[in-house]
Amino acid sequence: MSRMRNLIAAVALLLPLGAYAQTYPAKPVHLVVPYAPGGSTDLAARVLAAKLTDMWGQQVVVDNRPGGNGFIGMVAGAKAAPDGYTLTLATVGEAAISEALFDNTPYNMARDFVPVSMVADADLVLVAAKESPFNSVQDVLDGAKKQPGRLSVATPGAGTISQILLEWMSLNSGTKFQHIPYKGGGPGAAAVAGNNVPLGILSASGVTSYVKSGHVRVLAVFGTKRSSLDQSWPTLIESGVKDVTGSTWAALFAPKGTPPAIVEKINKDVVTALKSDDLIARYAGAGSLAVSSTPDELAARMKRESDSYRSIIKAANIRSD
Repeated sequence: MSRMRNLIAAVALLLPLGAYAQTYPAKPVHLVVPYAPGGSTDLAARVLAAKLTDMWGQQVVVDNRPGGNGFIGMVAGAKAAPDGYTLTLATVGEAAISEALFDNTPYNMARDFVPVSMVADADLVLVAAKESPFNSVQDVLDGAKKQPGRLSVATPGAGTISQILLEWMSLNSGTKFQHIPYKGGGPGAAAVAGNNVPLGILSASGVTSYVKSGHVRVLAVFGTKRSSLDQSWPTLIESGVKDVTGSTWAALFAPKGTPPAIVEKINKDVVTALKSDDLIARYAGAGSLAVSSTPDELAARMKRESDSYRSIIKAANIRSD
């Protein structure tokens, strides 16, 4: 594979600037998704793939490769030929957390991938069960201080961005919670709605139906600004917990060695696709924002968040199991 990468890179250097991209794509493009069909990341991929298919006149095929903490899909994307015909849609977990969480990962973002563009960004929220006594973030902090390590908080699983934000909130507020990991956001949201767990840190889209039914109330958003889903939800920072921010996002990557002209072409077309009204509406319906970026902006965000999450993982001794 390294020989192929070197060959493609050498050919690209011999061609006039942009020549590689003039006829791209000339055949179907595969979009690897390290998750099973049906989830929010898969939906983001399929909506984007349909839009690019229309723009390019070539089929963009979503290739689901779930399992192994996202490793199966990420390795498939990393080992693909660096010619622009295999791309990978990775989330914050694969792109900014895994390498800090696991002692050894079978891929390395800096070594194996080049960033193309941000694609989607979704809010994470602190929620409380209807029957719980918590009506604000301050109520939660006061409750945690009265019973350190006993107040339960549900998340989609160990080592997820939700757990990292929980531990970060604990460190920054001088509190300690009992982490209750579930196998996904759906079971976690159902547990809070059923009053099996009083609190949860979950995706806003995953709790919307329970909020509407009155079984769950949102106490705060972990973003830097209020959610587009409901402007009445305060941010965690507005609620008195400083510096703790995060969201669940997805971004597009190409294999390392992909000619810069092709990366530039893909980025330009993805940015255009993400500005289309129908795509924006489809993402909004799933609780996500369509968010584009330059490759450099994506690289900077990855590094910034990876550095922050690495320090939290170490300080809180977060483990993947």
